[in-house]
Amino acid sequence: MSKPHTSPGLWALAWRRLRGDKIAMVSLAVVGAFFLLVLASASGLVAANWEDEVAVSYAPPTFVGADKDAAGAADGAIPLADERSAPTPVNVLDPLADDIAELRAQMGSNPSAGVEMYGVTDPLADDLTALRAGMGKTKKLIAHKAATLPFGADKWGHDILQKTIKGGETSIVVGLVAALLAVVLGTLFGAVSGYFGGIVDDFFNWFYSIFTSIPSILMILTVAAVLQQKGVLTIVLILGLTGWTGPYRLIRAEYIKHKAREYVMAADAIGASHWRKMFSHIFPNVSHVALVQMSILVVGFIKAEVILSFLGFGVPVGTVSWGSMLNEAQNELILGKWWQLTAAATAMAVLVTAFSLFTDALRDALDPKVK
Repeated sequence: MSKPHTSPGLWALAWRRLRGDKIAMVSLAVVGAFFLLVLASASGLVAANWEDEVAVSYAPPTFVGADKDAAGAADGAIPLADERSAPTPVNVLDPLADDIAELRAQMGSNPSAGVEMYGVTDPLADDLTALRAGMGKTKKLIAHKAATLPFGADKWGHDILQKTIKGGETSIVVGLVAALLAVVLGTLFGAVSGYFGGIVDDFFNWFYSIFTSIPSILMILTVAAVLQQKGVLTIVLILGLTGWTGPYRLIRAEYIKHKAREYVMAADAIGASHWRKMFSHIFPNVSHVALVQMSILVVGFIKAEVILSFLGFGVPVGTVSWGSMLNEAQNELILGKWWQLTAAATAMAVLVTAFSLFTDALRDALDPKVK
């Protein structure tokens, strides 16, 4: 006995269409590679030591070749332990030069002897000793700095390649989490507004009109100025709380269309509650709209994070993102050091382009009008 024929569902048809689109699959592979790098960076497998000063300041990329001055500095670099113990050059114009020389002769090799002679005990002596010992342990591995790196180094000698990967982790995580927050808010508001209608719909439309009447970048900067705190969580809240209007408009339209259909009436006839009809019956049939909106918002929010960090409203000091790298690069360009700008801009362009192409293909694949 043959099994009854069942037509494939929306998601099965969408995956079938996606597999037939070579550009979509290549874009998906690129986006997947970036996400794998984010996971590896977050787990410490790659770019864990991006803050190490492994090269001379502004070390150029390997394919450019090392500067003569940088190469000489790298070859003749003084080990950090010796550099700290090296005497300070004598300033011949210093009126206290003779007194300082006499004091150094009395102190000898013991820096604390001069203090002990006058009966004063340094309260920070133990802390300074421990700090110097710790610095010796952390810095001894990079005493001899490289003159070149595969993608160059920044002002502090950080590897640009590792810095770009770590910055991508921040930018992509911000884009994903903020897009998820915006889609959740937009879906919730749109579902309530479209399903109940009446005064509820009027209230949400009034709220929506206020947000859309203000330019998006001005709204983002206003919320950033009000919060007055830098951090990844702050950026997520800024973008999520200002980006829900797009999903709201589309989800509301879908709920207005679906609430009068037969399957919703059947659910109402068996006594289903409003929330059950909204999220157990209607939402699975409009979830593709929310997914496409989230894909679009991820791209927009990654660019928004870069703009915020570039303008100084983004990540705090000590956290790297593509926006903070571009902020540093504007000063480096004056000196002719272009590699940090190139690395951050290229990584962002590749990810945004691939994500945009995949989003377009996903939207076409999920369109029920496409056969």
